[in-house]
Amino acid sequence: MSGQGVPVLRQPAHRVSRRAVAWWTVRAAAGWLVALVVAAGAVLAMPDRPGGWPLALGGLAVLAAAHTAVMPGWRYRVHRWEATADAVYTQAGWLTQEWRVAPMSRIQTVDTHRGPLQQVFGLATVTVTTASAAGPLHIEGLDARLAGELVERLTATTQATPGDAT
Repeated sequence: MSGQGVPVLRQPAHRVSRRAVAWWTVRAAAGWLVALVVAAGAVLAMPDRPGGWPLALGGLAVLAAAHTAVMPGWRYRVHRWEATADAVYTQAGWLTQEWRVAPMSRIQTVDTHRGPLQQVFGLATVTVTTASAAGPLHIEGLDARLAGELVERLTATTQATPGDAT
């Protein structure tokens, strides 16, 4: 907090669940697998295949392997969150990183989302919606139980916080 009681942008205190690394790895690998299958299918469907197609597919496979190996751990080191009595703080991304703060008085809704893969890993995403043109804050990769507790706490705090949430 600054001297006037306004939340300031700072690095949040909490990391997401360590299981988020596995979730992000599986998501990345599945996406790249689809891309590689489509690319290989397109090349094999060509009557006159270009001469460098094995090299191009190999390059795509190397890029896929590098992305799948590096991105999840990098995201884990960057992704952080914190909810205080005054604001929700998030930090997310990997190549492009984003820091956000939402004062409690501006929060309109708090939701959770658990896709099928998140359910397998016991994870959830908490979405904090405000009237901001920047859009909602997303806290991805939280332990599902912790996400439920966070939503309950944020809901109670925002209901008790004076302000119009606009």
